[in-house]
Amino acid sequence: MKKETPFIEVQDLHQRFGDHHVLKGVTTHINKGETVVLLGGSGGGKSVLVKHFVGLLSPYEGKVIVEGEDISDMNERQLGKVRRKVAMMFQNGALFDFLTVGQNIAFPLRERGLKDEAEIERRVIETLEIVRLPGQEDKMPADLSGGMRKRVALARAIVDKATCVLYDEPHAGLDPITADSIDHLIKDLQRDHGMTNIIITHEMRSVFRIADRVIFLKEGNVYWEGTPQEMKDSGDPELTNFIEGRAEPEGACY
Repeated sequence: MKKETPFIEVQDLHQRFGDHHVLKGVTTHINKGETVVLLGGSGGGKSVLVKHFVGLLSPYEGKVIVEGEDISDMNERQLGKVRRKVAMMFQNGALFDFLTVGQNIAFPLRERGLKDEAEIERRVIETLEIVRLPGQEDKMPADLSGGMRKRVALARAIVDKATCVLYDEPHAGLDPITADSIDHLIKDLQRDHGMTNIIITHEMRSVFRIADRVIFLKEGNVYWEGTPQEMKDSGDPELTNFIEGRAEPEGACY
């Protein structure tokens, strides 16, 4: 049987900022339709790694391949096509407070030149249904709870038919019940829409609930990969300390 090509493949990826060597030869992959959690202490390189997946950073050395295409040296026009496939949901949601919910969600569509207002409205309404916020398009972000703002941010990320979402601390600032609802939504997107999910989080409850696989970064490289249960059963002191919240911070946040 022919092995399926990974959705995202990282080959010997290095990144430097001045004298600081943040990524030191990362090699890993993300399969299509998989939910992967990136773990590791602050400074381990998680956020820097994820930014390479959408071309926000170019490799110092190495390659990043998305659906068989090397995106490492792509220009902004070429990266536009990649960013329609791979969307990013930022930690604070990054909504425009002066736009309604519907206008926020429609923003990526208008940015790429879609002018058919009926089609834009249809897409917005459809996407609000997916994130379980039907009928909220006329509200302002200030009128929403933290969990609702996260859902609107997710709707904006997927409205242009993205097939992969990168989540940067999606549970930040949420109470446990609301965080659980975000986890259920992430898994529903995977199950019902074939979404590939890549998540940076420190919430171990969520890791064991939603992850198909964990990639653990330490000091700029992949320290360990496997399922959440394999992580729990590994007996590795580094992993055990992280699971139990006893890990030492690594330093600067990247």
